[in-house]
Amino acid sequence: MVERLSNLISIFEKPELDFSKNRAEGDDLLGDAYEYLMRNFATESGKSKGQFYTPAEVSRVMAKVIEINKSKSQADTIYDPTCGSGSLLLKAADETPRGITIYGQEMDNATAAMARMNMIIHENPTSTIWKDNSLSTPHFVEENGALKTFDYVVANPPFSTKAWSNGFDPEHDLYDRFVDGIPPKKNGDYAFLLHIIRSMKSTGKGAVIMPHGVLFRGNAEGEIRKNIINKGYIKGIISLPPNLFYGTGIPACIIVLDKENAGAREGIFMIDASKGFVKDGNKNRLRHRDIRKIVDVFNDKLEIPGYSRMVNTAEIRENEYNLNIPRYIYSSEPEDLQDIEAHLKGGIPNRDIEAMAEYWEVFPSLKTGLFEPGDREGYSNLKIEIDDIRKTITHNNEMTQFAEKISSLFDGWAERNRSLLEGIKPGDKPKELIERLAEDLLSTFEDVPLIDKYDVYQHLMEYWTETMQDDVYMLVMDGWKANPELIPAELIIGRYFEKEKQAIEELEHQRDEIIVQREEMEEENSGEEGILEELKSVTGKISKAEVTRRINETKDDVDFRDELEILNTYLGVLEHETEASRKIKAAQNDLSMKVMKKYSTLSEDGVRTLVVDDKWIATLWEEIEGDVVKISQELTRRVRELAERYADPLPAFEKEVESLKNKVEEHLKKMGFEWK
Repeated sequence: MVERLSNLISIFEKPELDFSKNRAEGDDLLGDAYEYLMRNFATESGKSKGQFYTPAEVSRVMAKVIEINKSKSQADTIYDPTCGSGSLLLKAADETPRGITIYGQEMDNATAAMARMNMIIHENPTSTIWKDNSLSTPHFVEENGALKTFDYVVANPPFSTKAWSNGFDPEHDLYDRFVDGIPPKKNGDYAFLLHIIRSMKSTGKGAVIMPHGVLFRGNAEGEIRKNIINKGYIKGIISLPPNLFYGTGIPACIIVLDKENAGAREGIFMIDASKGFVKDGNKNRLRHRDIRKIVDVFNDKLEIPGYSRMVNTAEIRENEYNLNIPRYIYSSEPEDLQDIEAHLKGGIPNRDIEAMAEYWEVFPSLKTGLFEPGDREGYSNLKIEIDDIRKTITHNNEMTQFAEKISSLFDGWAERNRSLLEGIKPGDKPKELIERLAEDLLSTFEDVPLIDKYDVYQHLMEYWTETMQDDVYMLVMDGWKANPELIPAELIIGRYFEKEKQAIEELEHQRDEIIVQREEMEEENSGEEGILEELKSVTGKISKAEVTRRINETKDDVDFRDELEILNTYLGVLEHETEASRKIKAAQNDLSMKVMKKYSTLSEDGVRTLVVDDKWIATLWEEIEGDVVKISQELTRRVRELAERYADPLPAFEKEVESLKNKVEEHLKKMGFEWK
């Protein structure tokens, strides 16, 4: 590992790799490369070394929920008592507007060395990283012997450490860390939590990753949890998705601490974010939308059914200080109940129809267009044929108007930000650009029904990560200069050479028709006695040369007149196919020459149009438009599901069975048998 890191640094030190022009504020190429290497090392090493690295997405959440962005001075301090490679500290520091003074302690010698290197590479050379056990031998101590306290504390301590008290006596702790109780001898989760609380200033903020067990385990841990809650230190709890962390699959949470307002705190804000993730190899990962939603909801204390809730301290006391999230937030998906009466007597339960109320609020005419009252109270019938459901929904005027509204909102966002996008110039800061774009996009879709603003946000951030970010850095470095990397050839073709493109497509269509003709002849004349069968190569292909050879062999024999006719026809088809392919290739080469020439003649305004309109805005709209289409698809799926579920009630089946039974008995009688 050390050798790999050394080689990495030596590569970036080469004078030919000058990235100085691409060093927008906050951009750290070498640091990012180092981070990438450590992440993959953690992934590959599993339990052996995974503990030293906190996923960047989780780190960003922790930094944002402690609102470290409100730090006013570089003199403010941040501390991590189990800092590993320092990735969590750096991600938190990156959120500060003016920088921050970093302190970290790590007991593993090699990992502490990596943390120091990480700090230097990320341009934090004054950071203090100490190698030692923060529980038994805390390094950061005041002259009076008390623990040094910090403005911010973040940590991802090892889960459930068994030998946490080795090297010191918790009952006679020099730093008074265990006044709220002594953790169990074989589980150090609360030891780290108490150390962190003691290391916070009276106005300090903190965030620590803990296994879910700390929320509900009893005995000594239950008593500690009770004392901490009563002191008001816990500001919030965020339940995370499973399998996020390297080296463990144990479900985890973020405990958010805040001493500043502890005395007045009357509840704990809880979030169940356990279902918001995407699979990434053998691990799960928080998406851009998941991070943003957690942070927005937590910082604004937004209560969302099934996701977040402010839980009063009195309710927590009633639950004996058990903080297990499911006790307070019911996040399970509602069960799709089967209606027995509907299965027996037919009809679609009104309960199921009303469960789609969010759709009917937007498309009220669709409800009456799809359903009509049934012959019993509480039940309705499908008004149309099942096969007409999709057409009825997609052609509904309100559905069309909704799609137009979404398009108009997006167009408004694009126009508001056009000058920002077209005005990108050398020296600009890409991170500030994407923040402004994202904020406006979230605001644009804030109150739009059926469209989740965080889905829209995810489209933008994914596109930024995959493509747009590189484009912007290129523009920041080189200005609006045309090149194939910035402007793919298909964009040039789409705007300037549409006729040529259509001509090629027509040639390809003609070629495809010839191919179909050839394949039909091959199918008709293959097999054991097929004329073309013996001309096939081992790969099943028939060459023009083989056909020509066979024609020459049989052309003077009248017995082969029918065969010759087929062979000559087939040869003609092959020649037409070859000629068609030649024309296509020539047209493509001609178009490629025109495109390459166009790159050199494009003006800056032309480049702006291609990049901003034809590439960025068009791509993003395509993704958002897909969300609109999904709405009609989901509604169609659910309506069809209900219609098919109750289409054939039990009496209908019984009637059909009785009819079939009578038919069978009739047939048996005719055959001389009688059913008894």
